[in-house]
Amino acid sequence: MKKGIYFISGIDTDAGKSYATGYLARCLNENGVKTITQKFIQTGNTGRSEDIELHRKIMGTGLTEEDREGLTMPEIFSYPASPLLASAIDRREIDFGKIGRCTDILAERYDIVLVEGAGGLMVPLTETMLTIDYIKESGYPLIFVTSGKLGSVNHTLLSFEAIRNRNIEVAAVMYNLFPDIKDTTIRDDTRNYIKKYLDRHFPQALFIEVPVLHP
Repeated sequence: MKKGIYFISGIDTDAGKSYATGYLARCLNENGVKTITQKFIQTGNTGRSEDIELHRKIMGTGLTEEDREGLTMPEIFSYPASPLLASAIDRREIDFGKIGRCTDILAERYDIVLVEGAGGLMVPLTETMLTIDYIKESGYPLIFVTSGKLGSVNHTLLSFEAIRNRNIEVAAVMYNLFPDIKDTTIRDDTRNYIKKYLDRHFPQALFIEVPVLHP
């Protein structure tokens, strides 16, 4: 992967984005690429980001100086919902300028910054902005997380259509193998279908499997 900032989103809230983000950061660091993660908007927490804590646990680093500075968790809202609803409940608007400044500072200190989104691509951030709009406006290449659970192929292809319509660069697709199951028929078929789809429509995208993690 090239140096720079990447945005990580997925098919839905339970796609395993946080596991995939932490796993990719760990792999990159182990290969000598200085990598940090950021949760651009955290909901359902107060004064901390549980997703950043999970990243660090998977990465095996513990909290970083950037975590303590708040650079990796610039916006935190207390209610576990979409950023639009969570910000309304907390009666505070999302400060996108602050998020961008924090991301840029991280990019000055690290080779790669992995910015994890909240929920899926079409989650509303404001009344007029979806997560996919933020990705497009920011110009970040996308790392998309999906899985082999029943129904995921439909959500994945719908997401790919939205990505293609907005001409967003797909740097990689991460295929989450969680949960660990005995009958892998659906998971294997979904993997093969998605890989063939990528070959046709996103041939430049890496395909990365995320193993079942027990952090």
